[in-house]
Amino acid sequence: MIRRYWGLAAALVLALVFAAASVLVSAGRGDTAEAKPLTPVATSADAGFARDMAVHHEQAVEMSFIVRDRTLDDEVRRLAYDIANTQANQRGMMLGWLDLWGLPKNEASQLPMAWMGMGMEPGADGALMPGMATNSDLNRLRKLSGKDAEVLYLQLMTEHHRGGIHMAQGCVRRCTVAPEKQLAQGMVDAQKSEIDLMAQMLKKRGAAARSN
Repeated sequence: MIRRYWGLAAALVLALVFAAASVLVSAGRGDTAEAKPLTPVATSADAGFARDMAVHHEQAVEMSFIVRDRTLDDEVRRLAYDIANTQANQRGMMLGWLDLWGLPKNEASQLPMAWMGMGMEPGADGALMPGMATNSDLNRLRKLSGKDAEVLYLQLMTEHHRGGIHMAQGCVRRCTVAPEKQLAQGMVDAQKSEIDLMAQMLKKRGAAARSN
């Protein structure tokens, strides 16, 4: 799974290099009148998705590190390792794009999900966007161990992936930067597969995902 994302990362870097080169070539030809704007603005879906999903991913990494220290189960620790590494790498890509575009990583004038036409106010218990765990959820996970920690982690991560898929599908529909749309579609495909895997892991532990 990790090799697949490293390959995607390399493809995205090349795509950004070619995109930057095309801008320089157009500028050199004096084609500014016909050139379409290639840099997203702060209120665009491209920038909003990059900002919001970076925050969303940050929590997934945090939860994965928590459960790594709360269980000795190889299967859960392997899944947590894969999720933490994949989402940390993707988060780095999205923050890198914001730097490349000269845009802030935090936009005070934009509520989370505003780029999707939702504009969610932060929740009272720390859940900033769909699928994100609350502060109470995280505190509970830190106190559990063994099977109990495994079950809660799998339930929380299933919800987290559902919210992430919703956001990524929004980018596939609304974003304009091709490499970002490609990354978003990759998130949809990978996280759907991981939800199926986590359902099987929960079943083995006599549990199930929490209702939406």
